[in-house]
Parts: sequence; C-alpha cells; structure tokens
Amino acid sequence: MSFLILCLTALGSFGALFLVAKFIGHKQIAQLDFFDYITGITIGSIAAEMATELEEPWKPLTAMAIYGGVTLLLSIMANKFPRARKYLNGTPTILMDHGKLYRENLKKAKLDLSEFMVMCRQQGYFDLTGIQTAVYEYNGKLTILPVSSQRPATPNDMGLAPEQELLFTELIMDGRILEDNLKRMGLDRTWLDKQLNQRHIHSARDVFLAVCDRNQNFVLYGMDHGEPGGKKPRRGK
Repeated sequence: MSFLILCLTALGSFGALFLVAKFIGHKQIAQLDFFDYITGITIGSIAAEMATELEEPWKPLTAMAIYGGVTLLLSIMANKFPRARKYLNGTPTILMDHGKLYRENLKKAKLDLSEFMVMCRQQGYFDLTGIQTAVYEYNGKLTILPVSSQRPATPNDMGLAPEQELLFTELIMDGRILEDNLKRMGLDRTWLDKQLNQRHIHSARDVFLAVCDRNQNFVLYGMDHGEPGGKKPRRGK
C-alpha cells in the first residue's frame, strides 16, 4: 500500500511541477536570471521532497505554489515598474567599448579575462580588434557589436533588394502528412500529390520531411539520410 502511495505522490509531484512550469512560462527555460535560477532550484528540490512525502504531501505542494506565485509576481512588477527591473533583474554591463577593456566592469560582472575571451570565441571573435562593443547582459550572455569595417556585408551595402524570404511550414514529417498545416497553407492533398509526382515520389511514406512557404516553394527530403528530394525549391502550381 505504501508503495502505491509513493507512486501516486511521485506522479502528483511531476504533475504539479509541470503545471507550475507552464504557469511561470518559457522564460525559466529560455533565459535564467537571478530569481529564475533560485526558483528553478528550489521548486525542483520541493518537487523531489513531495515525491517521497507520504503523510502530508500538501505541504511541499503549497510551497511550490508559493514559489511559483512569487516568481510570477516579480515578473509582473518588472513589467509594470521599469525602475524596479534593475533591482530585480540587474542591468547590462559594458565590458569593452572602442577598443578599451573595462577592468572594473569585468570585476562587477565577476568575470576574469579568460572567461571573457572564451565567451568572445564562442561567438566567433578570436581577435578582439574586431569588437566595437561587448555588453554583458543581465541573463549572463555576452552581446557583441562588431566593428563596422569587419562585419558581414549585407545586400543593402551592395545596393541589392532581394525578395523577402518567408517562413516554411512542415507538410510531411517522418512519412506522415500534417493535414492541419496543409489546410492552414490553403493547400490540399491533390496539390501535394502533384508535387510528389513531379519529384517521382509515389507515397508520402517515402518522404522524411517536406516544407512549403506562402509562395508555394516546396522542398522535400527523402528517407535516405534526409537527402534532398530536389536541389532547389520549386514553385508548386
């Protein structure tokens, strides 16, 4: 009987943790700030305790709800009161600007030169002379503004006006037709079958991935190691 109760409390702990995470939002996963870090560790510990608490599981469940509520409240405060953000989330710190490294700001960010160099290399900057400004964001990530003369050229620099690219939508995945996506794009099975026949594909089961944009540019990848079924996008008709 106690084993059954343990299984039920573990499942309840998992469900409660899932609901709290959904309640807080994706920010906890996407970017951790100081309070998100504290909340994530604490809620995880409480959930583990709830999984083995057989007598009074409502106590850790209440604690999880309180931590989730406080996190949500702090997020609302940061949105409604901009001045409070620097106290709740912190502020960005300029570590390098116009070729000058700010030693005091590195100390403030609790980074040494080796860590700073690693973060620069991770973004593809092996030579610091290519960096105009480096900002250490409050979420612990480094943002770099490159020197204008060394940044990648853009079509605007060359006087070009390329056609705006559009998002592609998955129509077939792992040999299965996604009917909802097909309808959302204003297409039907007849159109899809025509595109497959043009590429000598007789069944959607032979397609690993097929995508299409609003201009009906259709690209597919076959089952054999995901190799393209066509070398370039073709406009469907």
